Amino acid sequence: MVIRTYSQGSPGDEGRRARAQPSPGTRPSRPLSAVVLAAGEGTRMRSARPKPLHRLCGRPMVLHVLDALAQLPVTRVVVVVGHRAEWVTKTLIEHAPPGMAIEFVEQVEQRGTGDAMSVALTGLPDDEGADDGDVVVLPGDTPLLRPASLAALVKEHYASGDAATLLTAVLEDPTGYGRVVRGRDDSVARVVEEADASDAEREVREVNTSMYCFRRSVLAPSLRRLSPANAQGEYYLTDVVSVLYEAGHRVGSVVVADTMEVAGVNDRAQLAVAEAELRDRINERWMRRGVTMWDPETTYIDVDVQLGTDVVLLPGVILQGACAVGEHAEIGPNTRLVDTTVGEGAVVASSVCRRSVVGADARVGPFAVLGEGTEVPSGARVGPSAGDLGAGAR
Repeated sequence: MVIRTYSQGSPGDEGRRARAQPSPGTRPSRPLSAVVLAAGEGTRMRSARPKPLHRLCGRPMVLHVLDALAQLPVTRVVVVVGHRAEWVTKTLIEHAPPGMAIEFVEQVEQRGTGDAMSVALTGLPDDEGADDGDVVVLPGDTPLLRPASLAALVKEHYASGDAATLLTAVLEDPTGYGRVVRGRDDSVARVVEEADASDAEREVREVNTSMYCFRRSVLAPSLRRLSPANAQGEYYLTDVVSVLYEAGHRVGSVVVADTMEVAGVNDRAQLAVAEAELRDRINERWMRRGVTMWDPETTYIDVDVQLGTDVVLLPGVILQGACAVGEHAEIGPNTRLVDTTVGEGAVVASSVCRRSVVGADARVGPFAVLGEGTEVPSGARVGPSAGDLGAGAR
């Protein structure tokens, strides 16, 4: 089943609008489409929530993947959904990057990534000349991928003229990953899943990250040659590599420098590791933009938060959702803001504010609780509890 939609993202999302521009040097000479594989149930998450919708820094992980794609000049993105398909589709329609054209294709029966890719191709246009294009393929559970690494993959693919290009990583411990086996001219001959690998192949430390760029003209015929004759009884997308190689096509690769970028999220422990990494990136970015953090290790900032210059964040600050903090404001210690706007020069200390507005130069706390819809006028002072909000708060 194909559901066609065109998502424009959340209104007023200036921060993500600024990020959703193609990176210089990545404009391809051929049409470029993308496929995101997000059909899995994620049983190891032990949750009713579909795995792609588990949140990191305030956003579902699959949206982080789409944000990375938004930096590329892709003409269309196909998202393969399966488990709780309606929930995943609704979330992406509401929150996808501005201007991104998305089609949703449902993989009704989970028969492996190769089958998911075959289903995905039904969502790509059959216009004249479409087979001359290329397809970027990404899993929906790799939220740490940087746009620059994705751009490097596409750039190498176009420069080399290869039939396919893989993003690979070299790991100290490659357990659980498919191993990359090299052939003639150091090209990639095949990818062997660990369950099917020999003892010698398991010693290989270069692994497949499940991120690819394919020439579309050779992808569909290769998918038709896949077989489920393997340890999992599934159609592996990785088997396309050996099909192409044996047919005389060259398969290239790009080795990612930071292996954290390609870390998949399969359970709650891996989710916590990924979130810690992403929060470190967010904190570093804001500090380089003029925000002071007394203790970055205890400062938690969601991805859609906006901060002005010379903002000071004291230990124990949590900023969730679409918070906006004006210049020279001071937040903390031990303060949690949710979807709250704080004006320039304001101070919010040891308090909790939900969907509130704090005016410029106002003082809130310590120990204040501002409920949804509370507005603190500029220059006002708010008392220590929700029942005694102080002069002017409403």
